[in-house]
Amino acid sequence: METRRTLYIADFCLSPQERIPHSGILCENKKILAIGGISAFSREPDVKIMDLTGNYAVPGFIDTHTHGAGGFDSSTAFAKGADIERMCRVLAYHGTTSFMPTMVSSRHDTMLAGVSALVGMIAGAHDGAEPIGIHLEGPFLNPEKHGSQNINDIIGKIDLGMLDELIEEGKGKIKIMTFAPELEGCEKLIEKLLENNITPSMGHSLANEEQVLKAVEVGAQRCTHLFNGMPELHQRRAALTTVALTDDRITIEMILDGFHLHPRMVDLACRAKPKENLIGVSDSIQAAGLKDGTYHIGTEEVSVKDGKSLTPEGVIAGTTLTLEEGWHHLVTYSHLTFTEAAACFTINPARNIGLDNIGELRPGKQADIAFFDSKTNRTRLTVSRGRIVYDSEETKKSKAEQKN
Repeated sequence: METRRTLYIADFCLSPQERIPHSGILCENKKILAIGGISAFSREPDVKIMDLTGNYAVPGFIDTHTHGAGGFDSSTAFAKGADIERMCRVLAYHGTTSFMPTMVSSRHDTMLAGVSALVGMIAGAHDGAEPIGIHLEGPFLNPEKHGSQNINDIIGKIDLGMLDELIEEGKGKIKIMTFAPELEGCEKLIEKLLENNITPSMGHSLANEEQVLKAVEVGAQRCTHLFNGMPELHQRRAALTTVALTDDRITIEMILDGFHLHPRMVDLACRAKPKENLIGVSDSIQAAGLKDGTYHIGTEEVSVKDGKSLTPEGVIAGTTLTLEEGWHHLVTYSHLTFTEAAACFTINPARNIGLDNIGELRPGKQADIAFFDSKTNRTRLTVSRGRIVYDSEETKKSKAEQKN
């Protein structure tokens, strides 16, 4: 008889709301059946036992802002040979089970082609992490805060007709759009996004306090990569950065590579915000999981050296970060507990985008689980939709066999 149930045994589990010592997680097909102390489980003959003693479990990480990995670039998904499976596999190697391929601004026809290609890719079967929607980082941004994006591709005004075309091409798969709230007509943009179940996120902006609060009142309650692409904190002027830190209605993204944000700025944000309003993102580009070299994000060429990604002008252009590393950094940089930090990569992003079947280890939830070594905090095993999509021990064996 084919085994349909699997019992995973770990040193402890972060659900993430609570820490369960000596834990067991019983799964059947794609769902979690039960979770608790291992003593509560009987070892039935038709249950496969995965003894991961020496490791701990968390819900599979959810990356809602990642441009690429493994050589795949989300903004050029339409290009010949583009293969999102390379990204899916690399992310799974680092404990991520769900992600949103994120596009930067480009010409309108190019963005439409990119969205269309990603929609088709999302619909397919995947061997690693699962793409769960699209994040559009643009094109309605402030040109003065274009960052590493091509300034010629930025649309510094709201074009609702262009937005309609993007939404139509997205076929319900666009889940987040980053925009600058100071642009005229942003209230109508926010309303249209919400009507289509797309989360409006403020970023790449010079918006002042009044402009931000007006957008928040209409429904913009997320902020893209806090501190980056917006005014610095100032003691006499309030802008997007200040309001995002102090308004409890706003959920913030943080890039946790140790380069975009000083560790103390990370801790400042964690102390200022309600814990459920914190989301860790990678902002990774196609170089994630690969060696240093020359890569691209959309139409822009970037150079990666020692894990840092820069344009020829020296502007930071995304990261090579994985959420496994971001998780380690957040625990180190901030005062957050293990459970609070784990929530930033799991239940917080899931709730922010309206997904209630992932982000938690609880009966009835999707069986997305990441196991990390209790000593090194490195990924040991990744389970996505009930399937093992990465096993570090099997990878070691395969490499050893190849050498022999």
